[in-house]
Amino acid sequence: MKIELVWDEPFKRIYKKKIKKNPDIKTLFWNKLELFVEEPFHRSLRTHKLTGKLEGLWAYSIDYYTRLVFEFIDKDKVALIDIGSHDEVY
Repeated sequence: MKIELVWDEPFKRIYKKKIKKNPDIKTLFWNKLELFVEEPFHRSLRTHKLTGKLEGLWAYSIDYYTRLVFEFIDKDKVALIDIGSHDEVY
């Protein structure tokens, strides 16, 4: 199963802003995204369901501090929602 990604304009802006502030994260972001597309529940991603006000959304780890928040549109299509530190996105 290969995941199709939906990049909307708000996420593109968030991504550009995050990468501009922290260029080191760019390579990690793309490596993890590539892995996610192939295997969304790979152990190293630590993919998990969110609760509370973000119920219905999911997240995975890019590095120790950075998370990518997404939503399953269907079983093989995902909308990217947010990227940032734990405190920024949750």
